[in-house]
Amino acid sequence: MRVLILSQYFWPETFRINDVAQGLQERGHQVEVLTAFPNYPSGQFFAGYRSVRPKTERLGAIQIRRVPLVSRGHGKGGRLLLNYLSFALSASLIGAFLIRKPDVILVFEPSPVTVGIPAALLRRVFRAPVAFWVQDLWPESLTATGTVRNKQILSLVSRMVAWIYSRCDALLVQSRAFTRSLVAHGVPLSRIEYLPNSAEAFYRPVIVPVDAPERQLVPQDGTLNLMFAGNLGVSQDLETLVSAAEQLRSEPVRWLILGDGRQRPWLEAEIRRRELQGQIHLLGSYPAEAMPRFFALADALLVSLKDDLAFEATIPSKLQSYLACARPVLAMLKGEGARVTTDAGAGLTVPPEDPAALVQAVRTFAVLPAAQREAMGQRGRSYFLRHFEREYLLGQLTVVLSDLSLRAAKEHQA
Repeated sequence: MRVLILSQYFWPETFRINDVAQGLQERGHQVEVLTAFPNYPSGQFFAGYRSVRPKTERLGAIQIRRVPLVSRGHGKGGRLLLNYLSFALSASLIGAFLIRKPDVILVFEPSPVTVGIPAALLRRVFRAPVAFWVQDLWPESLTATGTVRNKQILSLVSRMVAWIYSRCDALLVQSRAFTRSLVAHGVPLSRIEYLPNSAEAFYRPVIVPVDAPERQLVPQDGTLNLMFAGNLGVSQDLETLVSAAEQLRSEPVRWLILGDGRQRPWLEAEIRRRELQGQIHLLGSYPAEAMPRFFALADALLVSLKDDLAFEATIPSKLQSYLACARPVLAMLKGEGARVTTDAGAGLTVPPEDPAALVQAVRTFAVLPAAQREAMGQRGRSYFLRHFEREYLLGQLTVVLSDLSLRAAKEHQA
């Protein structure tokens, strides 16, 4: 089966679609990727990728076709809109001339939903069915992050979303709670499939060597090590983390932040302003493959989203990575993410945007015996294997794509 993956983000950017592409290729499918020049999350093009011309490269057996776009910059306002629209335009105008005719198109949609615009065009050009994997709800995510508040603009975006969804043959949702939004945009239940995110195979429990460099960054000195990994964005409720760290200033708690994003300058400024250099440590960005070693040295792993209905429907993809590594979780979440953490028995949950609740949860973790923390992690790992295991979900995705491809082939023969 010839699979075209359409995604604004792809390797060397760190997104789960990288592993999905490799998983499909490992199963014998021919995988081609139409994507942009990498610039996430820093907003600056990666070294060697600044160009106004399309570029072709390979990741193993995967053919990657890149089209130019406006970089994210600081990820705000008009610049971010240009970033979204420039990829949609570039992929629409150039994409069809770069790729081979696919049997099926898989669209990966974290924000922005505008990746669906070239998908609709390519569907028509190649007469290939489209499976649209919804990772973020639009326009809900725009209001949740405060990006757009104008009701007329939101109404226009909502109509665009309905138009995109109507041109997809299957819509895959990473959370069952997304279904209501899709139905409200006119999608029949028969076209909606539940496909949660998994985690790469390297996310598993590990033993960190005594001489590993990670041990220098995460000291094992009796201080409670709380670790946050991933995008430092507006959605992540970093304000609550900083407020809790300030309240716990005199207690043996260390906050370790891995990652980058548009809120990093704000976070650095707050650490200086509140004189929290001894409490919050920004470790920078590391390859995803290094994360299990960092996680193994943490006493608990933090996952957070702001208090908004859109985020209540979301399962943050880092949660699967945390569970897979058998580490206890401290979830500042409502809704689906909190439900998964609780059902798994993998840690503690507190409401988002509630520093006092977070402080209390940290103090609870601090007095828990190590054996109880380890048991939380093991329960999380077991839950991951039952609900989010990589090979099983790749198999489910393959079934969906194969069914769409076969159905389209029969329709073309009729």
